[in-house]
Amino acid sequence: KNCKGADIMSRGKRQLSLIGQVDARLNGMLALGQSKHQAKKDGTAKDHIYSGNTLDRYKKDCCRFMNWVTEEKGYAKKSARLEDVRQYAPEYIHAMINEGKSAYTIHSAVAGLAKLYGCSAPDFGVELPSRRMENITRSRREDTQNEYHFSEKNNQDFVDFCRGTGLRRREVSRIRGDALFFRNGEPWLIVDEGTKGGKPRVCPIIGEHKDKIVSMLQSAGTGRVFDKVPTHADIHGYRREYATALYQANARTFEECLTSPFWNAEHKNGRGKPKGGYDKNSVYRCRGARKGQWMDKQAMLTVSRALGHNRISVVGEHYITV
Repeated sequence: KNCKGADIMSRGKRQLSLIGQVDARLNGMLALGQSKHQAKKDGTAKDHIYSGNTLDRYKKDCCRFMNWVTEEKGYAKKSARLEDVRQYAPEYIHAMINEGKSAYTIHSAVAGLAKLYGCSAPDFGVELPSRRMENITRSRREDTQNEYHFSEKNNQDFVDFCRGTGLRRREVSRIRGDALFFRNGEPWLIVDEGTKGGKPRVCPIIGEHKDKIVSMLQSAGTGRVFDKVPTHADIHGYRREYATALYQANARTFEECLTSPFWNAEHKNGRGKPKGGYDKNSVYRCRGARKGQWMDKQAMLTVSRALGHNRISVVGEHYITV
């Protein structure tokens, strides 16, 4: 009797569209406030999503795939199931590669599909293009501001603030005046709202407009510094400028780096091993298109902490211009 009743309910339940199934499955993985670090130890991190921004990105990438399937393969959005169309993922990935999509766009799309189907990127059987810094287009073009009709002149206070603090979009939209504090007479910010992964940090205020930024924060009091963040402002580009300026202010000569050991207390040495990474010197040797160049690991670590990243390689490959 119970089985018969369950069968009637299943037949009467309305089938979600492909987009609806994507939404439902990914929403079910959201684990805001839970420890990703602990989940990695438990081996369950792949089953969850720990950031609202990551969830939104995965949804967009997966929905693009569903739209492609319905257009190219004739599947009806309202009757197909996610498992029915998984077989076309490799063809979709090849299509993106043939269209000339950037390696970063392709990797992002594949990560979303892998999360949706509970697998890893290699399971799709497609060799993905390598991600190289010289191929990054985001915030790298001189005409970015003009393309999006954003006037730096009309938003000078906002631009100067971003260049002097290096905050992300969500962070700058939520920063309050009482986040300001002074250390050894120099101004710093406590960044604890809107941060990536919910990780708080402190970062120095730098640049020629340092006093102006301090004044803006003091004037805001306990309120937010900006009531509205310009939609088309190249905030990631300003973040790169901040990173480069902070690095240049702390970088040492090659000879000094060569004779100075490097220690990173937060370096992760693998499961079951104690934290802490030691290197005999502080010379970071660049790879890929930057082969032959070098950077100061200690200065890179300073920038990494100010930006809210864990690995110095991230700021070296994506932020600092040497």
